[in-house]
Amino acid sequence: MAITDWPQDERPREKLLDKGPDALSDAELLALFLRVGVRGKSAVDLARDLIGRFGSLTRLCSAPAAEFAAVPGMGLAKYAQLQAVMELARRALCEQMASRDVLDSPSVVRDWLRLRIGTLPHEVFTILLLDARHRLIDAVELFRGTLTQTSVYPREVVKLALARNAAAVILAHNHPSGAAEPSHADELLTRSLKHALELVDVRVLDHFVVTAHAAPLSFAERGLL
Repeated sequence: MAITDWPQDERPREKLLDKGPDALSDAELLALFLRVGVRGKSAVDLARDLIGRFGSLTRLCSAPAAEFAAVPGMGLAKYAQLQAVMELARRALCEQMASRDVLDSPSVVRDWLRLRIGTLPHEVFTILLLDARHRLIDAVELFRGTLTQTSVYPREVVKLALARNAAAVILAHNHPSGAAEPSHADELLTRSLKHALELVDVRVLDHFVVTAHAAPLSFAERGLL
């Protein structure tokens, strides 16, 4: 049955307009993005199949272009549209961090980090540079590779903080394995960076371990700073 034949209060678009986006399931939201289904399947049916095929909405949104485009009814044009939507979300969150004290909106920081680095297949080390009012100046990916294989040099972090006139920083790196627990190397690195930045009067507000399927782990909340 086509979505247009459904009762009006069950159609995703009408449901969103009446109750808000939070009232929709993942499949219903994805169906609004897809707009149309394929032969024998409504957009909602197709959305459910896609989420099932990739395992989760997160994996679907972060799938490689070739893998996504290989699904019947998809293609590179639809992949490009999906990535544009994801980038819009990242930029909107970045604007929020730039306009307010990030300590007043920790959920925004966590959401941005998950969208930015949570689904990457390789490990990256990112630093959020903040001004004296803890508003975002810039977010920079400094190093790529596991922290045991790639040296994160404190002097490079200090150099960047001074160049951008940062008063404070938030550190973050992802665990592609999905394990959110910080390693011993993570803790040693955090202490080293905190000490180096203290020498130039730059505060380390937090260090997050980011994964795709869980809220980023906060070193500050764990008492590890």
